[in-house]
Formats: sequence, C-alpha cells, structure tokens
Amino acid sequence: MPQSSSATELLKKVRKIEIRTKALSHQIFAGEYHSAFKGRGMAFSEVREYRYGDDVRNMDWNVTARLRSPYVKVFEEERELTVVLLVDVSRSGLFGTRQDNKRELLTEIAAVLSFSAILNNDKVGALFFSDRVEKFIPPAKGRSHLLHIIREMLELTPEGKGTDIGAALRYLTGAIKKKCTVFLLSDLLDADSKGQPRYEDALKVAAGRHDLSVIKVHDPVDYNLPDVGIVNIKDSESGLSRWVDTSSARVRKSYSQWMEGLRESERHMFNLYNIDSVDISTDDDYVKGLMALFAKR
Repeated sequence: MPQSSSATELLKKVRKIEIRTKALSHQIFAGEYHSAFKGRGMAFSEVREYRYGDDVRNMDWNVTARLRSPYVKVFEEERELTVVLLVDVSRSGLFGTRQDNKRELLTEIAAVLSFSAILNNDKVGALFFSDRVEKFIPPAKGRSHLLHIIREMLELTPEGKGTDIGAALRYLTGAIKKKCTVFLLSDLLDADSKGQPRYEDALKVAAGRHDLSVIKVHDPVDYNLPDVGIVNIKDSESGLSRWVDTSSARVRKSYSQWMEGLRESERHMFNLYNIDSVDISTDDDYVKGLMALFAKR
C-alpha cells in the first residue's frame, strides 16, 4: 500500500532533521557533550580497606564496625548516562516571526542533543508536555528509538491548551528514580500575573535529584513589541484576545519591563538552584548557544 502524502512529508522532515543534526553532532558536539556531561555521575564500585589520604566521608561504618578495621566505599565514574528531554509542545511554541517558529527550533536542538547522546552510547528518553504530560517515551538506545522521538516532536498535537512546566518536572521525578541528565526545552512562558515562574518548587526538587539544564528559546517579539499600530493580539494558549496599541511607547515599555522582570526571576532561580541555562533566539545560531551551555559545565 502506498504511503499517504502526509506520511511521506513527515518522513522527509525526519530525514532532513536527521541529516543536519547528525552531522552537527559528529562534527561539533560529540567532544563537547562528552566532556560536559560524562563523569558527573558516580556509581558505587566496591569496599576496600582504608588507606592514608582517603576521604573519611567515604567511610563505610557498617563494614568497619563488623570487621573492626576501617573500610571505605570506592566510587567510579558512570560511563553510561541516561538523558531525558523535557520538550514543551504547548501552543505558544507555534509562534514565530522568523524562518523557524519556536517549536521548530526546539525540535532541532532536541535532535542534536539526542544524536550527541547516542554517539556516546547513552540512553535517551523524552517527555512531551503542555499543561499536562502529553507523552512519555522511556529512555533507550539506538537510531530507530531516536527517530521515533524525532517523529513525535514533529507530529504530536497536544491535547492541552496551556503550559505547566511544574507538572512535567513532577512527572519526571516520579518516573525516573535514578539520577539522570535532563534538558528542559521550553519558551518558559509559565508565570503568574506578577511575572513569577509558577514551577519553582518542582524545579527545585528536580534539580536536587537530577543533573538539570534549561534551554530556553524565544522569538524576538516575545521580548519587544514592534511598533505596528493597533493590533488584535490573541493568546494562542488561552484563546483570549485584546486590542493593543503598539504605537504607544508606554505600552511597549510596560510590556518590555514585564518580560525583563520574568527573565530576571528565571536567572535568579537558576542561579539559586545551580542550574545551567541558555536563552536562544529564533534568529540566532543555536550552535553558539549550545556551545556556551556546554562551556559553563
């Protein structure tokens, strides 16, 4: 039976993303990914007798008491990581004033990270969320598994209309018990009326259990309203719309100040919980952004 045109177009998109992102992963990111994320996890290896210079914090007091001689726990670097991508598929990601909208950019970045992980023989999983968890793909290895994740990123239509980052983070902490490397990919438009992120408590818990990094994407218009006169602006998630006079300098300034307040709250929160982050615009080279994120580590 011949494939439908929609299925054929999907396969073309998957193949296009695979060719571009796989090449980037091979040529640019493989070494940086390895040095940035490998060796951060430590796994228990064995117990041996205490030697001069050993860290007393690694003493195994149970064995020491039983054998009446000091023993320490020996740890080694975990060579295989588990990577989980938390991908925001809410409707605000469909907004874009450049060649790619925010969701398209998130998809390509997620694909690059996935290929980098696969090249290092790591497992990769994905959790797609809106104002609910839309789909969870448990971590696994292999190209076919990776392409399955990319297909879902391209064609998944969310049932939820809003954004709830906290729900995604709470699901993660419940589903993945062992420490893993987590990338939260989102425009982070999940704040209360005062411009404060609504997901701080869940972020704190997740950052305490996992190695969490945040990759934020934005469109230039997200931060600065253009002067285009009176326009009807519709919230893609709530469906609410209102007329806004963008020719008013006061309106544009008020909007920019609100957004800058939100960004400052995000930066403070990430610093507080020791979370590496990067903010990438749809009109920027995301390669530089990811390299900057890796360099922080």
